[in-house]
Amino acid sequence: MLHVVLFQPEIAPNTGNIGRMCAVTRSRLHLIHPLGYVINDRNLRRAGMDYWKSLDVHEHADWAAFRASPAAPRRLWLFTTRAERSFWDATFADEDGLVFGNESSGAPPWLHDELEARRVTIPQANPALRSLNLSTAAGIACFEALRQLRPAGISRA
Repeated sequence: MLHVVLFQPEIAPNTGNIGRMCAVTRSRLHLIHPLGYVINDRNLRRAGMDYWKSLDVHEHADWAAFRASPAAPRRLWLFTTRAERSFWDATFADEDGLVFGNESSGAPPWLHDELEARRVTIPQANPALRSLNLSTAAGIACFEALRQLRPAGISRA
């Protein structure tokens, strides 16, 4: 199982899209509070609320609570535009956590420091643009990790 970790996400539709992807891939979603929205049908309906009942989602009061949780992943990868290493050069393993900062400011400096050994970026052909949308980046990262792992139960068609 993969873990997708959203650090203080701010936009409900992004979380809804990521939740839908996690439900489809049987990945666990971790939401690190505070959130920029309330998880409810109105905020997530269009993006994935109907998938929410199939989702393995864990909410954590803060980063420390996440790290202390028995549901937390074994190893963490921070996806950031401020890394030199491409995620194509990473070797993902079962139970890894793919960590994403929030939409407006990314991950804080202390989180970059904590995860410095496993910071990766999604290469961009146009460096003049800031970054990909959070849900797009999470989808790319999750499916690259799954491509490497090729878990049983995921259709190869």
